[in-house]
Amino acid sequence: MANINIHLLLTGDEIMSGDIIDSNSAMIADHLATLGLRPSKKVTVGDQLSHLIEEMQHLSQQADVLIVNGGLGPTEDDKTAEALAQVLGLPLAEHAVAIQQIEDWCQHHNYPMNDANRKQGILPKDINIIENSNGSAPGFYCEHNHCLMLFTPGVPSELNAMLKLNILPMLNQRFTEIEPHSTKRLQVFGIGESSLQLKLREQIKHWPEGIELGFRAAYPQVEVKLTAQSKPAEKQIDSLTQTIKKLLSSHVIGEDGTQLPELLVQLLAKERQSITTVESCTGGLIASKITSVAGSSSIFGAGFVTYSNEMKTAMVGVSEKTLVDNGAVSEPVVIEMAKGALAKSGSDWAIAVSGVAGPSGGTKDKPVGTVWVAWGNKETIKTVKLFLPFPRQRFQEYVASAGLDLIRRELLGVSETPYYFSKK
Repeated sequence: MANINIHLLLTGDEIMSGDIIDSNSAMIADHLATLGLRPSKKVTVGDQLSHLIEEMQHLSQQADVLIVNGGLGPTEDDKTAEALAQVLGLPLAEHAVAIQQIEDWCQHHNYPMNDANRKQGILPKDINIIENSNGSAPGFYCEHNHCLMLFTPGVPSELNAMLKLNILPMLNQRFTEIEPHSTKRLQVFGIGESSLQLKLREQIKHWPEGIELGFRAAYPQVEVKLTAQSKPAEKQIDSLTQTIKKLLSSHVIGEDGTQLPELLVQLLAKERQSITTVESCTGGLIASKITSVAGSSSIFGAGFVTYSNEMKTAMVGVSEKTLVDNGAVSEPVVIEMAKGALAKSGSDWAIAVSGVAGPSGGTKDKPVGTVWVAWGNKETIKTVKLFLPFPRQRFQEYVASAGLDLIRRELLGVSETPYYFSKK
């Protein structure tokens, strides 16, 4: 890692109160890592002007680079520009370049510019502007206490674009000693972080020197990250990536930022096939994941949320006798759900789920966390009983992703048994 001292200052009462979770610092760190840089300190403060001034002054005295995130918006509690003006001893004034960017943004979105928008262009006099390609609030930067201070928006999509398009090139140009590091990322589903680490450390006896292994749980997927920290290590990172892919086999769903829903839509579109969903315990989450992907209309025409027994019968034709004899959470019921959804929708593939999401409703035979999954086509319906004793939302998220993963495996012709299959 290059010896450049980088601090982060995250702002906002909503972060301090826990109303939102700070994911922006992780995003910043990820981007910096591509240059071989790593923040050495992170401070979070609310929207109190005195605290902002104090931390900007203090951190700029310690750091080579200070990245301030948040507080650039149009509301009264967005005080970052005002705080910086006091730190620099400069007046606030309308900044012509910033105002022009805001006007262009409003015009592009057919949105009348108002006083709140104009506030985003009132900045410390003659400050340097960073273009915001995804939003209305310009970023800005300055030098203070021999520290490069960079001010970024709190909206994640805006921050992401600004880091990639503006800030990383700026840092790369300023610090000539930076040596960008090669990074490989693998997206894994069905194996937990601790099991992954244990498996890799046990199976790879001679870990290449200079390659750092990292994990990030972005539930329900886990990201495996390899970072080459030297030129010799860069020559080994590709072969190590292939070794890990071979070890983890079908649990690797892709590289970089690959997500299960996007991958499944791509696979189905490639085969010109369609899918339907019929859901009880997940309440439509599987369909939601599929339709969150642009272009999913080409592979998804209908989904069914059959939460009650009556709707299982009315919507997809599950036999009342099957329900009485076996209960809603059973193999015969999910098979009939899948077959009924295929018949009603005319789709090529179906996923059906019925389970006990909890926290109540479980029995000795079917405790909370029990779920039956059926998946397949008109020729073959496969089933599995899983036991996932997780909190309700976590349970639903995992079941939905498991359903997508099982269809992925069918489309790819994978016969290997998933690690997450339960014997219970």
